[in-house]
Amino acid sequence: MIMREFIKMHGLGNDFVIVDARESPLVVSAAGTRYLSDRRTGIGFDQLIALDAPTKPNAEDNADVDVRIFNADGSEVTACGNAMRCVAHLLLNKNASDARLRIRTGAGLLEAWRDTETPINYAVDMGPARDTWQDIPLARNCDTGHLPLTLGPLSDPVGVNIGNPHAVFFVDDITAIPIETLGPALECDPLFPERANIGIAQLTGDNQLQLRVWERGTGLTLACGSGACAAAVAAHRRDLTGRNVQVDVDGGTLNIEWRVDNHVVMSGPAEESFRGAVGETAFLAATHG
Repeated sequence: MIMREFIKMHGLGNDFVIVDARESPLVVSAAGTRYLSDRRTGIGFDQLIALDAPTKPNAEDNADVDVRIFNADGSEVTACGNAMRCVAHLLLNKNASDARLRIRTGAGLLEAWRDTETPINYAVDMGPARDTWQDIPLARNCDTGHLPLTLGPLSDPVGVNIGNPHAVFFVDDITAIPIETLGPALECDPLFPERANIGIAQLTGDNQLQLRVWERGTGLTLACGSGACAAAVAAHRRDLTGRNVQVDVDGGTLNIEWRVDNHVVMSGPAEESFRGAVGETAFLAATHG
């Protein structure tokens, strides 16, 4: 049996299995991803990350690595902020002389680097915040600062795309919101043709938010990097915070800066949990030996 080595990593508890496929391409099926993501019978993860050889190594938009991102339910998505910090930790530590890393995702080129103030932290430029209804995308034209979406105690969210579509609800008491119950329905609301990540945020101090996110295709996670970026952007759009925001999630703290050039920079830790190997056919769910 051909074995594939993997690295288990996490960013504030949002966990990933990373497979380096730059020298040997990896074929992944939705069924294989679902099998491997199972925390009882598989490896267990929120997302599977495949590192691929850059497809345009000599082009003007060159990258150091291409990535594919698969949710636990087998769906493929275009961006994941916590995963990009883990990729940066993995590759920048392997090549200590490299100061920055260019990562090509489905959402475009992202740049990552070590946080010089906090050695265990990595920063990622998540690209521009997109707030038009077409870019989120929404099913129809409406005010993205006040989406026409209500369910139970939640209403009037902000819509924004940070590589993924997000709807951010602001609440007075985050502990009173049953996001595990409301998240699945809101994720699949007809307003979101590509589904959406559902965030609930509470202002807890000057430029400080508490956040929980129901991630499309994964469910409730301990941290959502793009969700933290979306919450910071949404809070500034609502005049609740400045452009530099501390976002506290269940797994820890992320620092977000929405720059005046519209790019959103996220900084936070990334850690390796363990390494292992699994039969290559498991990625296709062909056999489970």
